[in-house]
Amino acid sequence: MLTKWFRMALHLDAIGKAQWLFTKIKFFKQFEGRPIAQYSRKDYLTHRDRAFSLAKERIGHFNGFYGYKFNKINIKNQKTRWGSCSKRGNLNFNYKILFLSQGLSDYIIVHELCHLGEFNHSRKFWNLVAKTVPDYLKIKSELKKTGISFD
Repeated sequence: MLTKWFRMALHLDAIGKAQWLFTKIKFFKQFEGRPIAQYSRKDYLTHRDRAFSLAKERIGHFNGFYGYKFNKINIKNQKTRWGSCSKRGNLNFNYKILFLSQGLSDYIIVHELCHLGEFNHSRKFWNLVAKTVPDYLKIKSELKKTGISFD
């Protein structure tokens, strides 16, 4: 009897793993034929100053419209994020924004800037984003297809 339950548990575990595997295969098919770029710590150190200049210039541009007060801008080598905004008003950006098109990097910068006005992802927040990036839904979708790896 115990062997029967054990075999059934193994079978169910295998089904779960197979479903997970098929989900991952489906996800990675969208990148078929496109290289997935990877970056090193050396890349980060080489490009962070240029990424800072880009972020500072574009924040200045968009904040002319919003007029938010912020503490400081940081460029990081984040593993899983394009950017973040802290409760203290710090705007943090992944140095890899430097390698995106201006439309994509502007979306990320506006997104984090708008968190200074709305610290959530409510309808009110997205309305703020839409004031300077009206096609943000299309850009948000495009950002997911960049092929840039966070490894």
